[in-house]
Amino acid sequence: MSRLFLVRHGPTHAKTMTGWTDLPADLSDRETISRLSAWLPAEARLVSSDLSRTRATADALATPGRRRLPDEPALRELHFGSWEGLTANEIDARDPEISRAFWTDPGVACPPGGESWNDMERRCSAALDRLMAPGGDLIVVCHFAVILGQIARHRACPPREVLAQRVDPLSVTLLTWQETGVSAAPINHFP
Repeated sequence: MSRLFLVRHGPTHAKTMTGWTDLPADLSDRETISRLSAWLPAEARLVSSDLSRTRATADALATPGRRRLPDEPALRELHFGSWEGLTANEIDARDPEISRAFWTDPGVACPPGGESWNDMERRCSAALDRLMAPGGDLIVVCHFAVILGQIARHRACPPREVLAQRVDPLSVTLLTWQETGVSAAPINHFP
């Protein structure tokens, strides 16, 4: 059995599209971070994307038994291109047709200069498959869309079916590989 613990980074408090924009995480809730760290496996590999919000969160969860792997750029959030830093209303006003398609069929629609959900999911899945190859427990501190992409992948459903799923900052989504397949539970768990 192998387990993948997908941890969403600490909150950024941004109210805009924040994909590849490098914002810091607010890690002031030491009690929540302590509970989360205690709940995660004591012996595991630990990796994050290369954005500061995930790196800092992973560093806060590091313990002597968790082997910190080099940052993995392929685990970055969805790239919103020219929509980075804009609100949903600003995007709707600027690119109404693309915006509508992006939210109604997020698999293929692509923000100008960015990437589609399908592109992001392939990028992240390739990295996660490589990281999971040795088996065992892997803790990945990553982003909202990365986690949703993996839920959709392992449920074999289109991205639009998971868009309403909550994935709060500092929550855990657990994927477990067994002989019968991959299960996704719990999702958005707070220890």
